[in-house]
Amino acid sequence: QFQLVESGGGSAKVGGSLRLSCKTSGYLAKSNCMGWFRQAPGKEREGVANIYTGTGNTYYADSVKGRFTISHDNSVNTVHLQMTDLKPEDTAMYFCAAAHPGRGARPQCTVLHGLLAPDVYRGQGTQVTVSS
Repeated sequence: QFQLVESGGGSAKVGGSLRLSCKTSGYLAKSNCMGWFRQAPGKEREGVANIYTGTGNTYYADSVKGRFTISHDNSVNTVHLQMTDLKPEDTAMYFCAAAHPGRGARPQCTVLHGLLAPDVYRGQGTQVTVSS
């Protein structure tokens, strides 16, 4: 089985920063679409940021653009989400996700809901709480 293991969640103050990491196997991390989505209590899941690891192209939700940065380190099969200028509305469970590698992965990355599909690989989630 292919696993995605998130780390780095926790609590932060408004305006603070957190860095999430997602480690997986080389099969999922190389030339594939990976990203993060989040879900707050009582709300629908929201795609936050995607990265196509083959080219480094990134895609962001408008709500996080300019504040969050997604990156990847292929040497350790890890994707990071650097979150800055955190706001209370960023409070949610954050999940790392990866597409099924293949020709469909790259176009899947260009839409934020691409990694909300039911057949993607996903981690267990890490909680992020932002308070004033």
